[in-house]
Amino acid sequence: MRPEIKIRKSKVFEVYESGEGKFRRIYTESLVPGKKVYGERLVVQDKTEFREWDAYKSKLCAAVLKGCPNIFIRRNDTVLYLGSASGTTVSHVSDIVGEEGFVFAVDMAPRVVRDLMFLCYDRKNIAPILADAHKPDEIAQRASQADVLYQDVAQKDQVDIFLKNIDMFLKDKGYAILALKARSIDVVRRPSDIFKEVKHRLEAKMTLVDYRQLDPFQKDHAFYVCKK
Repeated sequence: MRPEIKIRKSKVFEVYESGEGKFRRIYTESLVPGKKVYGERLVVQDKTEFREWDAYKSKLCAAVLKGCPNIFIRRNDTVLYLGSASGTTVSHVSDIVGEEGFVFAVDMAPRVVRDLMFLCYDRKNIAPILADAHKPDEIAQRASQADVLYQDVAQKDQVDIFLKNIDMFLKDKGYAILALKARSIDVVRRPSDIFKEVKHRLEAKMTLVDYRQLDPFQKDHAFYVCKK
């Protein structure tokens, strides 16, 4: 028999957790009760439904489990999400910002943007945008300034894309989050060397608030939280 789950508020705003140590699990309060997005577990406690957040499918969740003390995405925020894919993490960000917040979800693959369209039937605080993150001018026609910019784009020039979009979209004193895939930058160099190099580049432009490597949840990935 599975033990009863006791969900409590996490130290990270708008995020919840249960268990301890290797049994620790992360949740968001569901914006659309009764609806799963990617087969995740739904847990009801005190008449509130929570969605379990899978760190092996979401780098943002992995960062929380790796000790990131604050992801700086809050209720009512406007978030620009670059590299949204089919919406696994986007759906949890949608939970976090709530009905009064908004997520502009950008991807250049028509197939995944189609999947996002289905997600938006239930989640009215997401706008799917078919666009190339290399071209922020195109995104600007359909998105506003953002409190938080989140990027998960597996491209060789992913840091350049990140900085370019920060200049275009991020509000003053806003937060920018980069989920970086080392193997997309260089398959030969050691990921740790790439992580250090990127850290120095970001520190030259912004205040680096937090940095985590995401193993074992996300191999050869690092997570950077920056403030403009």
